[in-house]
Amino acid sequence: MSGERKRSEPRKGQPPRLSSTLQTKGRKRHIIVDTLGLMVALMVHSADIQDRDGAPDLLKSIRHRWPWLLHVFADGGYAGDKLKRRLKKIGRWTIEIIKRSDKAKGFEVLPRRWVVERTFAWLGRCRRLAKDVERSIASAEAWIMIAHIRLITRRLARYGDR
Repeated sequence: MSGERKRSEPRKGQPPRLSSTLQTKGRKRHIIVDTLGLMVALMVHSADIQDRDGAPDLLKSIRHRWPWLLHVFADGGYAGDKLKRRLKKIGRWTIEIIKRSDKAKGFEVLPRRWVVERTFAWLGRCRRLAKDVERSIASAEAWIMIAHIRLITRRLARYGDR
C-alpha cells in the first residue's frame, strides 16, 4: 500500500486543498498492489488528508473481495497507533511498515516497497496521468483504472501469443 501526490490545476469555484506536509495543491492516489505489481485497490482523495487517515477506507473496500489478504506492507506515511487501532475495528490485518534507514544517503531500494513504486511508474507513463487535470475524484479514479487496464491488456496480448 502506498500513496502518491499529484499537483492539480486550479479549478473554477473550488478552493485549493493543500497537503499538510508539503503544502502542495492537488490529490493523493493510494493503491494496493499484489506481489506482481497489479492493482488490487485504488482511492483518490484531496491532498489535505493524511496517508494513515485514508488507509482504513481503502482496506475496507477490499475486505470482502479478498478475505484471505491479512498482511499489508506499507511505507512510513502509514505508521502510527491510530491506524492500527482503526484497522483492528474493520478487519484482521497486520500492517508492516517499510522504512528507510536513517543512515542511507541517496536512493535505496526497499524490500516490497519497490513493487508499488514500479506500479506508479507504469501508470505515470500514461500522459493523461502525468498531471491531475480531472474535475472530479471519480473521473481521476476512472482514468487510473483505464491506464491500468491498458497495461494489463498489452501484457496479455504480448504473452498470449506464446
